[in-house]
Amino acid sequence: MRLHDELPVDHRLGTVYRYGAGLGGLFLVVFGVLGLTGAHPGFLDTEGKEVLGLSSNGALSVLSLVAGAVLVLGAVLGGNTASTINMVLGLLFVLAGFVGLAVLDSGANRLAFHISNVIFSFVFGFVILTFGMYGRVSGHLPHDNPYWRQRHAKAADHPSGPPALVKVLRPGPPNPTGH
Repeated sequence: MRLHDELPVDHRLGTVYRYGAGLGGLFLVVFGVLGLTGAHPGFLDTEGKEVLGLSSNGALSVLSLVAGAVLVLGAVLGGNTASTINMVLGLLFVLAGFVGLAVLDSGANRLAFHISNVIFSFVFGFVILTFGMYGRVSGHLPHDNPYWRQRHAKAADHPSGPPALVKVLRPGPPNPTGH
């Protein structure tokens, strides 16, 4: 059995990261479209224009369109694919926040970042990253979680401990233990 064959769909919070990332992706698409419409300052202009409270230029608008489309696609696909997409894009947004902070008032600011863009990148990145981590990253994943099974493939076949605990971990066939 492959990891991608078993999707964690049994918990209602699994849809939260999926639809939350999809809504975030729609926001980025709207931001990108509004950044490209009307009088825009130029593709790599360092000043930018204000769009939805954030600064934007042509390059940032195109990147926002691409990132938003990828998030929406991940929300449509769902499952482990959406989780992976959310984690990768969340990490990229956090890194973009650091880069934007580093070039904030310099000529190297080719995406026209202002402090509002930096704050948005950090917040949005951590939210999307959290959505992607749901069901994957924890110290106490349930034993039927596909990520737990992948990490403990050999240990999952033979649970150890007191018989009562083993019965709770692996009740019933094929290897019943206990009474």
